[in-house]
Amino acid sequence: MTARTPDLSPRNPDWWRQAVIYQVYPRSFADADGDGLGDLKGITQRLTHLAALGVDALWLSPFYPSELADGGYDVADHRDVDPRLGTLDDFDAMAAEAHRLGLKVIVDLVPNHTSHQHVWFQEALRAGPGSAARDRYVFRDGRGPHGELPPTDWQSVFGGSAWQRVPDGQWYLHLFAPEQPDLNWANEEVRTDFRTTLRFWSDRGADGFRVDVAHALAKDLDEPLRDLGAPELSSEAALADFAPGTHPFYDRDEVHEIYRDWRKILDAYTPPRTAVAEAWVPGARRTLYARPDELGQAFNFEYLQAPWDSGELRALITASLADARAAGASATWVLSNHDVVRHASRLMLPPGTDENAWLLSGGHAPGIDEAAGLRRARAATLLMLALPGSSYVYQGEELGLPEVADLPTEVLQDPIWEQTGRVRKGRDGCRVPLPWSTSGPSYGFGPGGAWLPQPERFAQYAVEAQDGREGSTLELYRTALKLRRKLLAGEDLTWADDAPPGVLHFARHDGWRCVTNLSADPVPLPPGEPLLSSAPLAAGGLLGPDTTAWLA
Repeated sequence: MTARTPDLSPRNPDWWRQAVIYQVYPRSFADADGDGLGDLKGITQRLTHLAALGVDALWLSPFYPSELADGGYDVADHRDVDPRLGTLDDFDAMAAEAHRLGLKVIVDLVPNHTSHQHVWFQEALRAGPGSAARDRYVFRDGRGPHGELPPTDWQSVFGGSAWQRVPDGQWYLHLFAPEQPDLNWANEEVRTDFRTTLRFWSDRGADGFRVDVAHALAKDLDEPLRDLGAPELSSEAALADFAPGTHPFYDRDEVHEIYRDWRKILDAYTPPRTAVAEAWVPGARRTLYARPDELGQAFNFEYLQAPWDSGELRALITASLADARAAGASATWVLSNHDVVRHASRLMLPPGTDENAWLLSGGHAPGIDEAAGLRRARAATLLMLALPGSSYVYQGEELGLPEVADLPTEVLQDPIWEQTGRVRKGRDGCRVPLPWSTSGPSYGFGPGGAWLPQPERFAQYAVEAQDGREGSTLELYRTALKLRRKLLAGEDLTWADDAPPGVLHFARHDGWRCVTNLSADPVPLPPGEPLLSSAPLAAGGLLGPDTTAWLA
């Protein structure tokens, strides 16, 4: 029997299983008031772009009150809007317009920490050691004769100690910036407050949630706290030395109790609210977060980090689909986001390249051919969109934007730069505001300038430059997403074992095929009618290097 095209309407509680979700980084998407910072009204004005693109939902990175110590992930109030970005009324208007256009709205939830400006943390500072206010966070006495040493050797993701001392001598935990104190999820008041937050945004029209640092909420805080011995900044590296579920603060088994509790709230809505975990943990552990009685999906960062290699990609895709199937979830695929080098640049870096060293070189060591990078990025996109499951698209990738690796150090905003003693350049290069037009003080981002400088070459990538232009990356995305809706059904694929070396070839339902040539030479296409290709076919109808084709 022919599989049916997935139902993405409000009637279908499983709309997310095969959806394409577009990530909006609000401060860099569109600026309506001319202050150089993107805002909610700017997003609302540009929602027709997303509808025309053909995505199913937009995911909003944090828009909450924040001093921007970490690009908005230092949240001073989880149930309000930063005044520089708008008001709750602006959020309501944006959500209403999105729904009118047939777009779902995903809200970014930041449950691991608050801003140090949050009323709870300010109360904790005033209340002193041993108070109920301090128990909402992780405060501890220091080590040493006078408590002058941090309680443990735990390290912040952004560099340096994960502990910050306060004037009365105690220390508080911050796995990220010092302005982001970690919450104590053993405290029932914390749990109750986030239940309220889930309902608050669900009632205002949020169709789902992206859960930031989902793997770090539960912590082993029993005394004495454990040193790690050889602290690592990344959770993947840190987890390698511990039995699954036993690291002091990453991916502990107890975290799943929190998400089972949340699922009861999310399922109380019609249709149920969706959720996706940002959990930087190995695949077998990651899928636990995606179980139906928990969040339902989890980001597949192993796919994002995979090299441009046919063997490694095939093995990873096969394992990812198997893991998702075992969890009762659908797979997720992502190539770029607000935390990583844009894939139009990253996929061109030689294997083993130190990305931070590359950024510090301004993108010159090694240099990257932007045209070749765009060709590879387009091929990677068509491959991703052909896979079973949900695809997450980062703003600007539909324009083929490269990483802005040559931002001058004096304009950097990412706290990683200062936190690491100006050793790690950070993530600003993928957060540069979008170009909408080919001219103007910010290429149409807003009536004024932009909070991060845009390079002159952004003009050639602007929406205005690509709109309606045959062969442009923008039109490729529009065509692919429209075609995907007609083709996509089921959540399985079948590999073609006779593919030439360096080629990925798989079939979907009804014989629809995807072929990606990752080799250095043109290869013949299998029989079938070409429906779409990421670059024109080579002479003789061959599939050129770094090209993907869909065939009927």
